[in-house]
Amino acid sequence: MQHDTQLRAAAEAIYNEVYPSDEWSPLPFEDAERYGTIHYRQAVGAAQRARAVLSDAGVQLQLTAVL
Repeated sequence: MQHDTQLRAAAEAIYNEVYPSDEWSPLPFEDAERYGTIHYRQAVGAAQRARAVLSDAGVQLQLTAVL
């Protein structure tokens, strides 16, 4: 996914958030990307879905304050 740096960055952020330790995923993001692990593919899918939602011009996202 080297040609789409924004999607890769989003997938890495999702991967690191969802799989924060060795207990969740035994590989760091770069290795998971290289081997195409299920964890990596799930993070890419989530990034693609998030991009689709965020790029929809007709959707106004609601932000809530966390106190």
